[in-house]
Amino acid sequence: MTLEDARALDATDPLAARRDDFLLPEGVIYLDGNSLGALPKATPAALADVATRQWGDRLIRSWNEGWIDAPQRIGAKIAPLIGAAADSVIIGDTTSSHLFKALVAALRSNPARHTVLSEAGNFPTDLHIAEGAVGCVPGARLKVVAREDLATALDDDTAVLLLTHVHYKTSDRFDMAAWTARAHAAGALMLWDLSHSVGAVPIDLTAANADLAVGCTYKYLNGGPGAPAFLYVAKRWQDSLASPLSGWMGHAAPFAFEDAYRPAPGMKRWLAGTPAMLSTAALETALDLWADIDQHAVATKSARLFDILAAAGDALGLDCVSPRDPARRGSHISFRHPQAYALTQALIARGVIGDFRDPDILRLGLTPLYLSHEDVWRAGDILRETLESEAWRDPAFAERLAVT
Repeated sequence: MTLEDARALDATDPLAARRDDFLLPEGVIYLDGNSLGALPKATPAALADVATRQWGDRLIRSWNEGWIDAPQRIGAKIAPLIGAAADSVIIGDTTSSHLFKALVAALRSNPARHTVLSEAGNFPTDLHIAEGAVGCVPGARLKVVAREDLATALDDDTAVLLLTHVHYKTSDRFDMAAWTARAHAAGALMLWDLSHSVGAVPIDLTAANADLAVGCTYKYLNGGPGAPAFLYVAKRWQDSLASPLSGWMGHAAPFAFEDAYRPAPGMKRWLAGTPAMLSTAALETALDLWADIDQHAVATKSARLFDILAAAGDALGLDCVSPRDPARRGSHISFRHPQAYALTQALIARGVIGDFRDPDILRLGLTPLYLSHEDVWRAGDILRETLESEAWRDPAFAERLAVT
């Protein structure tokens, strides 16, 4: 593809105008929205309003003026992005805490089954949380196997199959409906981590008949660093599964101040502590951008952006570890390089911000709402120049930072 080809695609891009919804630094091509999404232009004013008017002026009255219902209201705004009913999603806490709640609840719901099954190389926090969750349920255990062994590892002791829909490193995507059906055929519940797919690829939890799902909102949804995560529980399970974190916001009557815990009906029972309203407000502002966005247009543009970088990588002899078939991947592309960390830092120094995943992966996020085809073409050209000049050999680029 030539630069003129990329510009021609931009001229007919139905999402091109969405770039104006974001604040992006001059001279930067941001290819790390799969790790932290860009700042929506509306967010600073929304945060200022929460701080100065809602908190500063209205004070505690704001709890009765929209704060207390925010987890349900904002969950309903996420629901269309994951193919869920509005009353089956709630926001708050973190992906890790939601994952813990879902795993423990699922294990406790069927004492005859003891195993949480997951994939080796899954995002580490998922496996770490699963280790902690099985430790809270007598007799439970975590079984981790290679991706190719998952199907045979499903057995009559599997309580939960825990999978990340899009792999954080390779961008490999599971067939959600097929794997949910496999889990159910084995008598297990299906729990999906959607952190690397929500806002990037079309998702339909209802059509897939999934039981549980979690996900973060600070990547493709642009909710901000540490933004509240979401939890999905299929309606058929909402009144039978019990959250192990029985906090007061999940109580049926939190302001009755009862000593004993009574879980609220529906999704509200999955709440625990008081909502963090500053970060919650930032998330809601970001989600309002998605109200009129066609998810299939997002996926179509993502595929085109991928092809531009894949072609650049092929021309440079890089090993692309991401699937070429768009139906089998998310919205990032990963290349293997023996000095991937130094290469990542050299690119950042030239205004192309991606990230590194140990031990040898250069990962480049493709966020269709604010990346143009020309941006990605130029990123490929800068990648070529960086490799051909061997600029990455500068010793300064080998010095590891705390966050990679």
